[in-house]
Amino acid sequence: MVAPTRAGGNGVEFGAAMFFTDYAISAMDLAVALEQRGFESLWAPEHSHIPLSRRSPFPAGGDLPRKYAEAMDPFVSLTAAAVVTQRLRLGTGVCLVTQRDPIQTAKLVASVDQVSGGRFLFGIGAGWNAEEMADHGTTDFKSRFKLMRERIEAMQAIWTRTEAEYHGELVDFPPMHAWPKPRHQPHPPVIVGGAFPYGARRAIAYGNGWIPHRARPQYGDVSEFMPQFRAMAQTAGRDPADIPVTLWGPKLELDTLRRYRDLGIARVVVSLESAQADALLPLLDQWAEVMRSV
Repeated sequence: MVAPTRAGGNGVEFGAAMFFTDYAISAMDLAVALEQRGFESLWAPEHSHIPLSRRSPFPAGGDLPRKYAEAMDPFVSLTAAAVVTQRLRLGTGVCLVTQRDPIQTAKLVASVDQVSGGRFLFGIGAGWNAEEMADHGTTDFKSRFKLMRERIEAMQAIWTRTEAEYHGELVDFPPMHAWPKPRHQPHPPVIVGGAFPYGARRAIAYGNGWIPHRARPQYGDVSEFMPQFRAMAQTAGRDPADIPVTLWGPKLELDTLRRYRDLGIARVVVSLESAQADALLPLLDQWAEVMRSV
């Protein structure tokens, strides 16, 4: 397994995320650009499609950007990025587990982890678009978090056992053989996405990390909740160091990034627009300059 190079140098890593589309920079070119500039990770979001009904409100507020309906499959994009890089970690940001078959997804995760030499990060989420989910057969929107947990537990069984089986309320299969197993042992980190406090609780319950957005309509900056998050982890009997925080969508502000570092946030992930290289590379250069000062 290739060890990643620390980008910030003082305890905080820097990643970047983009909806890969047919009109944006390719995953290969962006991955190379990020690795050259010292970024630690590349993240690919997921939406299979956007139903035209649009009954589910966009969690960030306002109109839903068109890139949500135009995103490429994240596992394909990340595999392409893997073959042109050596150190860059590769994450789903996030994989909508409630819309994917767990047996096939377990194979996808293990395959990308093998191809990348153990660099895969499995960012997961239950999703917010009820109509999109229903088109995949998940019609009980209220049970999506239970379904996500069971599917993750089922995948962990597949990744770690020679004869894997799982018997839950929503996921059930008899003993099976399934390879490849992941390169990263016992399996790639499962990093649970979601807002505070409910997403944090799920990450503490069964995750290897937590992905909150920097800001949401219900709060100004999620870093305000870091002391509470650590207290919640300790109350649950977990070491907060075993649940590193990946903060999504930071601003290009040196003082704020240093504050995140001092709060113990492990990684920040820059949200990039789906654009071509001439628009993105100068921005990456700005981030690389700031990274050296954090």
